[in-house]
Amino acid sequence: MMNICVVTSSRADYGILKILIRKINFSKSLKLNLIVTGTHLSSKYGYTFKEILLDGFKINKKIKLPIVNDTAANISDCLSKSIQEFGNLFYKSKYDSVLILGDRYEIFGVACAASINRLPIIHLHGGEKTIGAYDDSFRHSISKLSHLHFVANLEYEKRLIQLGEDPKRIYNVGGVGIDIIKE
Repeated sequence: MMNICVVTSSRADYGILKILIRKINFSKSLKLNLIVTGTHLSSKYGYTFKEILLDGFKINKKIKLPIVNDTAANISDCLSKSIQEFGNLFYKSKYDSVLILGDRYEIFGVACAASINRLPIIHLHGGEKTIGAYDDSFRHSISKLSHLHFVANLEYEKRLIQLGEDPKRIYNVGGVGIDIIKE
């Protein structure tokens, strides 16, 4: 049985990951380890980890990060803490891979920690573009650290190939969030 660590850091990524988390949870060949971090654990953002519990999922671990605002100093603190906390978790864990989505700086910290611990990374929504934000740098860096890529369209697939990713490891599956709309 493959032991998959899924990390969610916000309501936004959880909304997209929810159906995939459910499928992993009910799989006979995969074991779900759900790690909750980021704004899910903040009173400012409404303690959205409670939505995960209401959906019937077991949270295996909560990792609190110092998310206060988007200043350079706070982002640096948060990124540093993310690498430290997830680095310790991954060092002690028996995960076969970690699944992450997107481009947030705390998720970049997760990717760094997984990479340092030689833990294969499955990245959803790589190759996308957000003009004028930190997001592109973090997303592309996460993609470079990742082993498998699930992208939303051909344009994003081509961008990952331009970044030097192996086309055999890129899967154009469409927008994962579409499943939520269908449901």
